[in-house]
Amino acid sequence: MIQNYLTIAFSSAAVYVFIITAIRLFGKKEFAQLSVSDLVFVLLISNAVQNAMVGPDATLSGGLVAASTLFILNYLLKYLMYKFPSLQKVVSGEPLLLIYHGRVNEDHLKKAQISVNELIETVREHGCQSIHDVDLAVLEADGNISVLSHDFNKRSSHERKRRKKLTVQN
Repeated sequence: MIQNYLTIAFSSAAVYVFIITAIRLFGKKEFAQLSVSDLVFVLLISNAVQNAMVGPDATLSGGLVAASTLFILNYLLKYLMYKFPSLQKVVSGEPLLLIYHGRVNEDHLKKAQISVNELIETVREHGCQSIHDVDLAVLEADGNISVLSHDFNKRSSHERKRRKKLTVQN
């Protein structure tokens, strides 16, 4: 029985490492905003690897061993990435500069496999009318795109002045 649980734990760990590696190799942008096809993909992947983790053991205890192994591995990986930032770069990747002062970095777009249309859509989602209005757009390590615009600078300096004025009045 213990041998069976160790097998489940080892198989679960192997699947965990495989999935992390596959996500890293196939691109982080895939999971930043899940489309319908992405959601179906995640559901099918989880179903496909279930048997690899628990094998013929479909008992509650076998499932709990697999789930516990995944929770522990995830906790350990996050802890190690916190302690060793270089590991975080290997697992999560590094941010990519996509737009700087209204100019698109074509090389980084190609590397991230993001089309100009996807970038324009993201820019609009952040309240900018065009790429030329963007000071900075970065594909973050988690797959999200952060956008800072000219308007952001105006708003933040205005907000700092307003807070300063309120502080002086109080």
